[in-house]
Amino acid sequence: MQSQDVAPRPAPASGSASDPVVDVEQAEAALVEHYPRLVRLAYLVLPPGLGRNRRVLTAHALTQRALPRGRTATPVIPAQSDGREVDPGYAFVRLQVVRTALEAGLPLRRKAWPKRSQLPPLLPQVWGLRLFPRSGGADELALDQRLSALSGPARAAYVLRGLEKLPDSDVRGLLTAAGVADVDAALDEADSAQADSAQAEYALLDSPEFDPCSLQARPTDLMRRRQHMKAALAAAAAVAVCGALLGMPGDGWGPDGAAAPSYAQNPAARAALDPALLLKVPAAAWESSARTDFSVWPARGDLTGDSALLRRALAVWARPGETVQVFATPGTPSGGPSGPPQLLYAGTVDNARVVILYDGLRIVRYAEPRDSTKGAALDFARVDGAGRAEASAVVLGRADGNVRYLTAPWVTKAADRDLLKPGSDATDLALTGGATAPMAGPAQSGPCTSWNVLQLTDASGTRLLTDLGELVPARLTTGRPGSVKDASGAGALRAWAPYACSLGAMRSAGVRSVNAWSYAAQPLPDASGTAEWVCTRAETWQGGGERVLAQFHTPGGRYGAVAAKAENVPACGAKDPQVLAGVLWKSGAGTWYLLAAGSRGTSSISASGGVRAMANGNLLAAKAKQGAQAELKGTLEDGRAVSGLR
Repeated sequence: MQSQDVAPRPAPASGSASDPVVDVEQAEAALVEHYPRLVRLAYLVLPPGLGRNRRVLTAHALTQRALPRGRTATPVIPAQSDGREVDPGYAFVRLQVVRTALEAGLPLRRKAWPKRSQLPPLLPQVWGLRLFPRSGGADELALDQRLSALSGPARAAYVLRGLEKLPDSDVRGLLTAAGVADVDAALDEADSAQADSAQAEYALLDSPEFDPCSLQARPTDLMRRRQHMKAALAAAAAVAVCGALLGMPGDGWGPDGAAAPSYAQNPAARAALDPALLLKVPAAAWESSARTDFSVWPARGDLTGDSALLRRALAVWARPGETVQVFATPGTPSGGPSGPPQLLYAGTVDNARVVILYDGLRIVRYAEPRDSTKGAALDFARVDGAGRAEASAVVLGRADGNVRYLTAPWVTKAADRDLLKPGSDATDLALTGGATAPMAGPAQSGPCTSWNVLQLTDASGTRLLTDLGELVPARLTTGRPGSVKDASGAGALRAWAPYACSLGAMRSAGVRSVNAWSYAAQPLPDASGTAEWVCTRAETWQGGGERVLAQFHTPGGRYGAVAAKAENVPACGAKDPQVLAGVLWKSGAGTWYLLAAGSRGTSSISASGGVRAMANGNLLAAKAKQGAQAELKGTLEDGRAVSGLR
C-alpha cells in the first residue's frame, strides 16, 4: 500500500455544544457489545501480507486500543442503510478501528518513527501457538485474493459497504475522518473488485474465513523453538560479557558520521574498520576460480577509492548510531564485521552514495544521501551457501517504484520480463559496469496487473529473479522438489503466470528461492474441464520459516486461488515432496463440490467432518454444501499417512 493513500491524521476540531460527546464508559460499552464485529472489521481492513496469525493478533490489539482517553467529540456519525442512527460510542470506536487498521498497512519510512499500529502488538500475545481463522470455501478464497489486491483505503471502503451496510456517502465521510486523502479513488477501486452479485459476495464477509474470534490453534516448530531458546540463552551470556567489556573506559576510535561514538579497542575491531584493509578482488579472478559466488565478485563503482565514504560505511556497520535505519532479513545477524570484509561496490546510485560489502556470511548495503551524511541506512541479507544462481545479483537501490541491480561479473545479459505475460518478449536492460538500468519492481499495492522480474543470462543459461523487498532477489524455479530447474523456458513461464501474484505473500521473509510445482491435474465435475493443482514453496536463507501455498487453477481463470497455506512444514519440499490439499468449488451448474488432490504416490484420500467421502488414487471429488468444513487425510503407496494442508 502506498504511503499517499492515507493522509496524516487531521487535528480534531473543537466541539460545539451540539456535537455528540462520547466518554470512556459509553465507548467501552459499545466495544464490549460489538467486539466480534469490530475485530472482524479490523481483520478485513488490515493488509493480508501480515500473515493470518499476525493479522488476528493485530486486529484484537487495535480494537482493544480504540477507547478514548476522556470525553471526546465524535465526527459526524454515519447512518445505516435504513436511516437508523448508530450509537455514538460504536461510531467512535469503529472510526478508531478503521483509522488504525489503515495506518498499520503503511510502509515503514526510513526518516520517520513508526506509528504504534505499524509495529507488532505487544498485547495480546500467545507464545508457542499460531492462531488463524478457519478456512472457507472457494468463494471465500477468491474474495480474499481480490481484497488482498486492493489498497488499504479501497479494502476499507469495500468492507464498510458490505459488513457495515453503509451507503457511499457515509463511507466517504468515515474514510475522510480516518485520514484517507483520495476517497473517490478508493471507492472506484473498491467498485472494480466487486463481482456481478455484490450482495452475495458481501454476505461472504460474515464467513468463518474472516472471523478472528473463532480460531484454530497450531503449535510453532517445536524443535526450532527449543533451538532458539538455547541460542537465546547463549546470546544473553555473550551480551553480558560484551557489555562489560564495552563499558570499560577508553578513548573511542574516532568520528565516523552516523556511527555511534565508541567501539572496542582490540586489533581485530580496528582492522575491520580500516578501509585500506578492505579486500578487493581483481576483475578477472572469477574466470579462473573454482568458485562462482560472491567471494569472486570484483570491486566496482566510481567511489571505490573514496576512503572517507568507505570508513563511514565500515564504522556505521560496526556501530550504527541512533539515526541510522537498520534492516535485516529474518535470521540475519546484524553485528559488526569480525575482520576486514570484501568490497563489492562503492558508487553513486540515483541520489545516494552506496557501499556494498560481503563478509562470507552476509551482504551489507550502506547508503547515505548524495549531499549529506545524515539519513544513512544499513541493510543486511544472509547469503551463506550461495551458489552461482543465488549470487547473480544484489539490489543497488530502489526509487519511485524502480529497482537497480548490481549483477555478477559472469552475467552477459540482463532483461526485464512480466511474469503475468509469458508470451511477451523480455525487454533488454543496459548493463554499465555490472549495474542495470532501472526497471519497474513488482507492484506493492493495488490490483496485481503485472509482476516484473529480472532475467539474467550467462554461460550456464538463463534464470529469473524476483524482488521481494530485500537486498538479494529470490530465484524462481519449477519442477518436482529435488529436481527443480530455473523458470526460464516457455513452458516454465506459462506454468508461473497464474501464480505470479501469490509471490506478494512471501515479501520480507528472507526468501532464497521459490519453486512452482504442478503436482496434479483434476477433471472437474459437470464437464467443466480440467483444473491444475500447483504447490509453491519458498525456501529461506535461514533454513526455517518456509512458506507453502497449495493453489487451485480452473480453466479460463487468469489467477490461481490459494486453497491452503502452511509454514515450517516439509511438504512440497526436497525432504518430503508429498502434498495434499482441498477446496470447495461451485460448478457452472450451481452444485458445490469438495475437490482434493494429492501428489504422485498418493493411493487414497478420505474426507471427514462436514463432508464424508473417500476415493482411491490421488484425486477426490464429492458433493458438498456451501461453507462445509472437512478434514483431509491421505495414504501413500508405502503406507504412510499424510494430512491435508490448511
